[in-house]
Amino acid sequence: MKVAFIGLGVMGYPMAGHLSKAGHEVKVYNRTATKAEAWVDDYKGSYALTPAAAAEGAEIVFTCVGNDDDLREVTCTEQGVLAGMQAGSILVDHTTASAEIARELAERAAEQGVGFLDAPVSGGQAGAENGVLSVMVGGDARIFEKAEAVMDCYSKSIRLLGDAGSGQLAKMVNQICIAGLVQGLAEGVHFAKRAGLDAEQVFDVIQHGAAGSWQMVNRHQTMIADEFDFGFAVDWMRKDLNIVLEEARKNGAKLPVTALVDQFYADVQSQGGGRFDTSSLLKRLEPGK
Repeated sequence: MKVAFIGLGVMGYPMAGHLSKAGHEVKVYNRTATKAEAWVDDYKGSYALTPAAAAEGAEIVFTCVGNDDDLREVTCTEQGVLAGMQAGSILVDHTTASAEIARELAERAAEQGVGFLDAPVSGGQAGAENGVLSVMVGGDARIFEKAEAVMDCYSKSIRLLGDAGSGQLAKMVNQICIAGLVQGLAEGVHFAKRAGLDAEQVFDVIQHGAAGSWQMVNRHQTMIADEFDFGFAVDWMRKDLNIVLEEARKNGAKLPVTALVDQFYADVQSQGGGRFDTSSLLKRLEPGK
């Protein structure tokens, strides 16, 4: 298929690469043009100087940018993708954003005969590079059926969860669960050290039991080694948790642990750890290291 990919960050760059390697004709756009040029050097495809130009003639346009404001800029402005998309094409947004903007974009796209899916992903940079992301999708089932096989290029799990906005709401659930898991893991590592245990041996055992999780399997060794340069940054997590907590204020959900862990991440930021990965909650418990 002829597709466009807007946003070549740590997630978008390899995701667009998987589309190219699968044989799709890919045109990319990135706010920093040198990143788009580098992508073209690494993969088969081309780049455009505006989102609208990238979207012209594309059957599916993918976006993966920073936040709601970035998303509006690359979709709804005079040079946004909707200005270049044709009726019958599909806009798939992989940004982690609000459910509100997902519904807004669904309406705006429908006005010009364009399908829309909000499809945030989970799996981090490694998942994007290895093509094994989990994709949570909101939108119309008929549109989903047309786009699913293309998204499969970089996914291990794709699920349609409801109308527009449902994908973003599901991603919020994902971030709620991660926040609590990582804090528990940080406290476990900290406790094991203070108790005089061999933390490596402890977690090698318990990761196979009821306490096991992706975070434990993939992060306990780096946490013990005081290494925090892996995957999803604290700054990004706080952006996501702000979206979660704002939605909770609207729907009345009670998220005491999530709100507390958000403040713990603020502490990590104040220590200069905004670009550390999310497992750096341990740094708050062991600030002297």
